[in-house]
Amino acid sequence: MTDLRTIIVDGTEVAVDPRLTLLQACEQAGVEIPRFCYHERLSIAGNCRMCLVEVVGGPPKPAASCAMQVKDLRPGRNGEPPEIKTKSPMVKKAREGVMEFLLINHPLDCPICDQGGECDLQDQAMAYGVDFSRYREPKRAAIDPDLGPLVGTKMTRCISCTRCVRFITEVAGVPEMGQTGRGEDSEITSYLGQMLTSELQGNVVDLCPVGALTSKPYAFTARPWELKKTESIDVMDALGSSIRVDTKGREVMRILPRNHDGTNEEWLADRSRYIWDGLRRQRLDRPYVRRDGKLVPATWAEAFRAIVDGIDGKTVAAVAGDLAATEAIFALRELIGGAGGKLECRTDEAKLPIGNRGAYAGTARIEDIDSARRILLVGTNPRLEAPVLNARIRKAWLAGADVALVGEGVDLTYDYAHVGTDRAALAKVLDAASDQDGPVLVVVGQAALTCEDGAAVLATVQQIAARTGGAHLVLHTAASRVGAMDLGFATEGGLAAALDGAGAIYNLGADEIDIPAGPFVIYQGSHGDRGAHRADVILPGAAWTEEAGIFVNLEGRPQMANRAGFPPGQAKENWAIIRALSAELGATLPFDSLSELRAKMFAALPHLARIDEVAENEAEALPEAALGQGEFRNAPVDHYLTNPIARASGVMAELSKLAAQRATALAAE
Repeated sequence: MTDLRTIIVDGTEVAVDPRLTLLQACEQAGVEIPRFCYHERLSIAGNCRMCLVEVVGGPPKPAASCAMQVKDLRPGRNGEPPEIKTKSPMVKKAREGVMEFLLINHPLDCPICDQGGECDLQDQAMAYGVDFSRYREPKRAAIDPDLGPLVGTKMTRCISCTRCVRFITEVAGVPEMGQTGRGEDSEITSYLGQMLTSELQGNVVDLCPVGALTSKPYAFTARPWELKKTESIDVMDALGSSIRVDTKGREVMRILPRNHDGTNEEWLADRSRYIWDGLRRQRLDRPYVRRDGKLVPATWAEAFRAIVDGIDGKTVAAVAGDLAATEAIFALRELIGGAGGKLECRTDEAKLPIGNRGAYAGTARIEDIDSARRILLVGTNPRLEAPVLNARIRKAWLAGADVALVGEGVDLTYDYAHVGTDRAALAKVLDAASDQDGPVLVVVGQAALTCEDGAAVLATVQQIAARTGGAHLVLHTAASRVGAMDLGFATEGGLAAALDGAGAIYNLGADEIDIPAGPFVIYQGSHGDRGAHRADVILPGAAWTEEAGIFVNLEGRPQMANRAGFPPGQAKENWAIIRALSAELGATLPFDSLSELRAKMFAALPHLARIDEVAENEAEALPEAALGQGEFRNAPVDHYLTNPIARASGVMAELSKLAAQRATALAAE
C-alpha cells in the first residue's frame, strides 16, 4: 500500500495518496475545483486551464491541478507540508482570465440552448465571469458537422475541451472525431465529415460541458427543471446499467446513465439511451379478444371470461419474455406452475442448466474484468450484445490484458488473438489450459449456448476457468433471464418440451418466438408486436418504466427498477393482472399487494431481497459432454431491433437502417 502524504489545502491538513492529482487531493479535502477538460475516466488533457491553483513555494504562476501530482510537490523551507491555495487572489484572477478567454467567441445562446440549466460553462460563468466584455472583434463561427441522428452539433459553442475526442478514441475505441487546425482556426469535427458509428456515441452529449453537442431526439422538448427524475435500471440488455428516467407528465423524455462502478461505470449504450420514443408507439392500452378471426376491443371482464372459457380443461404452458420483471414471473409461476402447467423462460433455446446458478449466472463479477489479465471470449460479439461491457473489456485490454476469441471474427474495437471459429478451437484451448500463465476470465455468449451442444460448450467453459483458476460470465441478452432461472421458470427439454401438448399458452411478453397454430394463446405485454398478433386474448401490461420491478443482471445482481410513469389507457401492472386473473380462475394467489408478493418471493429466494448485492455462486460443474461439430456463428439479430420497445422506436429504426447501409458498403468494398 502506498504511504499517504500530508498536504495543506486552504489551511486544512489532509493525508492523501501521493499518486493523486492536485485536483483529486483538493476534492478529498472537500474543496471543489472548477474544470472543463478533466474527467475521471478519460486521459488528462490539461488544456482548459480552469482548474488553476496556487502552489505555495512553487512556480510563481498558477498550476493546472489536473496535470500535477501530489508527489511532485515540494515541502516548505522548514520541512512543512506542501501547501495549496484555491481561493487566493492569484487563483481568482487566473480563473477569471480563463473564463474571459472562453467566452470571447461563445455565442449568447443560453435562452435557446438545450444545455441551458445543466451547463457547466453557464454555472462557472456565474462564479468566475465578469459582467462586461473587452472584446470588440467579430465572434468566430464554425461549421456544424452532421454526426448522425443522435448527436446534434453547434460547434460555435465549442471550447475545445476534447472530452468527446478522448471518449470516442479511448473508451468507445472508434476514433471518429478529432481536432484540426491551429489557434482560432482549430475545431472539433468528425474525420472526412462522416457520421459517428459507435454504439456508445450518445455519451459525448453527457461529457460535453457546453452546448456544442446535444441530444437530437430530445432537443427542444423540455428543460431540466420541468422533468421528474427517477432512478431505475436498463433492460435493453442483461448488463443492468444504472439509469435515470426523466419524465414530463406521463411521457418519458430522456434516459441518462447513473454512475455504478459494478456494472456500467457511467456510460450507457445508445440503444438504452434513445429507446424511450418506443415507449409511446404501438402501445396496448386496452384488452382485446379474438372474435371471428379478428381481434376486437373488450373490457377486462370480457377478456378474463374469454380466458376462463379458452383454457377450461386444457394443459397450460407459460412462457416468460425478455423484459418481464421477477415479480410478474413469480406470480405467473404460482398461477400456472401451481396448477401443474409447464414453464419456460429460455425462449432462444439456450441450454442453461436448471438449478445450477454457478453455471447460468457465472462465477465472476462484471467488475472482475477490470483486473483480469487474460480474457477469453467464446461465441459472442460483446460490441453488439452489450456495448458497455465491451468498453470495459477494452479498458482491461488498454491496461495490458490479453484477449482471445473463439468464434466468428468481428471488430471489437481492440486487438485480440483469434484462436479459431469452431469447436475444435475451443477444445484446443481446453487442452492447453493450465494455471501457469494465470487465471482466465471466460465470457461465453448466447449464440454458443443456443446450439445443440450448448450444454457441452458451457461445461467446457467451466473446465477452462477451473483449470486456470479463473471464472466465467454468461453474456445473457435478456434482462429477465437470470431472475426467471432463479425462480425455476424452466422445463427440462426447453421451449419445445414446454409447449409440447399444451392446449393453451400464457405468453408473458415473449415476442421473439413463433407459437404454432392450434393452442389458445393469452398474450400479456406492452406493445402490439409478434406476440400480440398471434394471441386470442390480449392483456395490456405496463412497460418496465411504468411499474416497480426487480431484475437480476447477468452476474446475478438483483436490481430495482422504479416506476417513472403510469401505463396508458386501461393497461395495468403485470403482477396485478395475473393476481386478478387468478381470482377469476378460482385459484386466488395469496397476495393482494406488491409488498405481499415480494415477501412471498423473498421467503422462497432470500438472495433477491439483497438489492445490488452479487451472491457468490458455487461453481457446480456440469457433466462432461462431447462438443459438436461446426463453427460458432453469432446470432443474426439486429442490434437496434432486439425487442418490442426497440422495434416501435423511430430512432432505433433509423439507426438500424444506417447500420445496414454501412454493412452493405463494407461488403461491396
